[in-house]
Amino acid sequence: MTGGLDPPITVLRAFSVSDPEFVEETALAVIYKVRSADGASAALKIYKDAGMANERPGFAFLEALNGDGAARVRQVSGNAALIEWLDGPSLGDLTRRGEDERAATKLVEAANRIHARPRQVSEQLPVLADWFDALFKIEFAPDCPPATRRDLMFCRETARRLCDDQQDVRPMHGDLHHDNIRLTDRGPCAFDAKGVVGERCFELANAFRNPRGVPDLVRNPKRARYLCDFWSREFRVAPTRLIEWAAVKCALSICWRCEDQLAFDEEFDLLSLFVGIVRDGPGPD
Repeated sequence: MTGGLDPPITVLRAFSVSDPEFVEETALAVIYKVRSADGASAALKIYKDAGMANERPGFAFLEALNGDGAARVRQVSGNAALIEWLDGPSLGDLTRRGEDERAATKLVEAANRIHARPRQVSEQLPVLADWFDALFKIEFAPDCPPATRRDLMFCRETARRLCDDQQDVRPMHGDLHHDNIRLTDRGPCAFDAKGVVGERCFELANAFRNPRGVPDLVRNPKRARYLCDFWSREFRVAPTRLIEWAAVKCALSICWRCEDQLAFDEEFDLLSLFVGIVRDGPGPD
């Protein structure tokens, strides 16, 4: 056992797993690599919140995929879940070692595989428009930069228009980005889904802000425009609509991190980049 965080023995028994190895602690959960009763490795994710924060619906979505472009869900009980262990690098690892275009190709491959056919999800998923309440209700601190205030107001109006006129509405992963996809022996497989119903184009929105650890690359206008052009063609969506969803998702994430009034966030410059591309048009420089 490593990491100094032991999973409760009651949880190990409930999932019939053994040999827990600490992997990671996130804001939402603690993750272990464990051995299941059939001898296979699996990921045991124990949430700090009994409701699994906003990820509980994601397991129903992953179950609907049944391993088709995603990790298989083995069991969900209480505040924990047992998921197939995915070997192989994440697409974030690919980007961080200089293979960003390959990562972009594999990411849209995963998205296309997930959305290749309708998915019948066993439970009702949250509605995408409801996610944007935080953006619609955000209040600004007196020292919030005027340019950022304008960007947020622009995104608020853009989000209202997009949410009121959604196209190709369907169940989605909801958090599809580089570090939530691993390159396995059966191709790119996604995990850590949120589970939401909304416009299919939104599925790629959060990937523009990712992966972690390469802030200069993520803020490179040429990279953002390349992704918009490439993903819109490969995912068969309008480039303008795709970058609009990317901008409003960035604004939404900023608002989610704001505890009271918005004064500062490390992604103000990234939001400005996306809003600028929306205003100028997503074509090449």
